[in-house]
Amino acid sequence: MDKQRKFAVLIPGYKEDNVIVEVARRALEQSYDEELFDVVIIADSFQEITLCKLRKLPIRLVEVSFEKSTKSKALNKAMEVIGDQYHVALVLDADNIMEFDFIEKINEAFNKGYKVVQGHRVAKNTNTAFAILDAISEEVNNHIFRKGHRVLGLSSALIGSGMAFDYHFFKSTMAKVNAVGGFDKELELKLLRRGSKIEYVHDALVYDEKVQKSEVFSNQRKRWLSAQFIYFKRFAFSGLKELVLRGNVDFADKVYQMISPPRILLLGLVFICTFCYQLNAVFFDSSIMTIPAMYWNIVFICTILAFLFAIPRSFYSWTTAKAVLTLPKAFILMFLSLFKLKGANKKFIHTQHGAISGQ
Repeated sequence: MDKQRKFAVLIPGYKEDNVIVEVARRALEQSYDEELFDVVIIADSFQEITLCKLRKLPIRLVEVSFEKSTKSKALNKAMEVIGDQYHVALVLDADNIMEFDFIEKINEAFNKGYKVVQGHRVAKNTNTAFAILDAISEEVNNHIFRKGHRVLGLSSALIGSGMAFDYHFFKSTMAKVNAVGGFDKELELKLLRRGSKIEYVHDALVYDEKVQKSEVFSNQRKRWLSAQFIYFKRFAFSGLKELVLRGNVDFADKVYQMISPPRILLLGLVFICTFCYQLNAVFFDSSIMTIPAMYWNIVFICTILAFLFAIPRSFYSWTTAKAVLTLPKAFILMFLSLFKLKGANKKFIHTQHGAISGQ
C-alpha cells in the first residue's frame, strides 16, 4: 500500500509582501490530505500588516531576521523551529504556485524510493519579451538537464524551488550549506557526491514568476554565473577524482555543467564564431584557420536544432517570434555580466516579485 507522508511546505521570503499572502492561500489548495501537509511561511523583513494577514491563515509562520539574509539560513532556522515530525521537506520560492495535485505526485515519486525529487517548474507569466525568453530558457533546461538526464539514467538537475527531500536527510545536509547565492547548486553537488539520485516528475507542475525587465534579468544571471564559476573552481578536481576512482558520473557531470555557458550566451557565441569563420572563408585565405568554416556551420546548425527540439510546442507563436528580436540585447547583457562577477555571490541579491506589467 502506498504511504502518505507528512509534508512541510517551506516557503522562505525576503520582503515579499506583494505576493506572499496569495501564495500562502494557494499553497493550501491541494488534493493531498490537508492533515498531512503544513504550509510554513518563513518571513524575513515582512511588513506588520502582511504578518497580520498571514497569522489569520491556517499555516505555520516562522519569523526570522539575520544581519545578512540568505535562503539557506532561513530554511535552517525554520526547520529548527518546526521540529522533526515531517517526512518530506518541499521547498518553494515566495512567488510559486503549485498545481492542485503537486504534492500528491511528489509523494508518488517518494513511494518509488527516491529521497530527492524535482518538480516541473513552468512560467507563471509570459507578458514581456524578457519573460518569454526566461520561460523558454527554463524549458530548454527542463528538457535537457532534467527530463533528458533521467532518460539517460543520470540525476535531474535541481532548480532552487519546486523540489522535495526526505526531511531528515534535507535537514542534516542543509546544516552544512553556507551559500549566499546558488544554495541549490551547493546542495545538489553535496547530494550527488554522496551518491544520491535526483528524480524529476515532469507532470508535477509549479508556476514560477519570470523576470520581466532587462535589469532584473542581468542581475539574476550575474548571480547565477558567479555561483557556477565558484562551485566549478571548488569542485573541479574532486569531480574528476570521483569519476576516475568511484565511477560517480552524476557528480562529475554536474561539476562540469558549471562551466557550460547559459543558453543565450551559448547561442550568441556560437553564432559569432560561425559568422567570423564564414567571413574569413569568403574574404581571406581560409587555410590560415585551424578549424574549417564548415565545421562551425555544423556546430551552429546542431545548436539551433537542439534548442528547437527542446522548446515546447506552446512557445511556437508570433509572440515568441517578436521576443526573439530581443535576443541580441539579452546576449549583450549576459556577456557584460561576465566582467562583473567578482563579489556577486558574496552578497544577497533580492529579486522582487509581484509587479506584473503589460507587454
